[in-house]
Amino acid sequence: MEYLKSLALAAAATLFALGAQPALVWQPAYAQDASAPASATQLAVTKMNAYVKFMNDTLRATDSLQRYRLWVNMSKGPTGKERIIYGLYSLYDVGQQIDAVKKAAVSEPAMPDLDAAMMAYLDAYQKLAPVIEKANTYYERGDYKVDKMEGGKALHKDIAPLGAAYEARRKDAETALRVEKQKTDLAALAAIEKAEGKKAAWHVRNTMMHAETMINLLPDAENPVVDMQAFKAALDGYTAATTEFDDFSSANPGSFIGFESRPDTMLSEMRDFYVLLEKAKGDARKGAGESLEKIVSDYNLMVEMSETAVSDIAR
Repeated sequence: MEYLKSLALAAAATLFALGAQPALVWQPAYAQDASAPASATQLAVTKMNAYVKFMNDTLRATDSLQRYRLWVNMSKGPTGKERIIYGLYSLYDVGQQIDAVKKAAVSEPAMPDLDAAMMAYLDAYQKLAPVIEKANTYYERGDYKVDKMEGGKALHKDIAPLGAAYEARRKDAETALRVEKQKTDLAALAAIEKAEGKKAAWHVRNTMMHAETMINLLPDAENPVVDMQAFKAALDGYTAATTEFDDFSSANPGSFIGFESRPDTMLSEMRDFYVLLEKAKGDARKGAGESLEKIVSDYNLMVEMSETAVSDIAR
């Protein structure tokens, strides 16, 4: 068994004391052996990973808009008098990912809400992307120095509304994806257990699923107050999963490659964060938000490492 690789970056950044936090990583759904007959679960995994990959690679547009906001007043647009003009980021070539999303949206199993949300997001992205690329070229060339920002002002008239539409559709897609991905992950975990028992791959996936549940409860700019009861329940679930992982790792040395310490590191960070949140009565704006940058960065690394966590001897 193996993971379909994709570092699915998702969720808009949150503004706290340390500025914009890194974007969160969407975990790819667990892929069963490609040689096995396609089950309903495997078909769902294939669809999910097409969506996850697209969400991952198009997050560059979110990064680009965030960079733009660092120096531009979005309600007024650029003036040419800004102290520093950062421009934007160029985007990735996602032609293959677009084709995969279109195919996934009409493939079984049908996921009406998610399929519709992904197609709406795809449409919003395709409208925004060429404008970002044009603006990136404009600022990279320094054309604003020649035309006194006239071109930048004109581009802003498209960037502002298309960027807002893109972010709204992305949020919708993330919400729908989270619902369906949870269902698919649970089914895939059960399939792993049925196929090979609670061995290395199962423990990695189980731990990562519980980690993702916690991460989904982190505060953001729109929802800075954490549901402490839900977060405590998620933390308890992750603690239990990590304990199982550690017990298996101790009993089966050599089962993992460089991943052994990652679950414990995340557990320690989340426990510390929970204490800070308790003191702030769940409101991350009262100091707890400063820990988010490291938590998200370490979680992103954890997701990346989880894709190759199982050693050959444990397969």
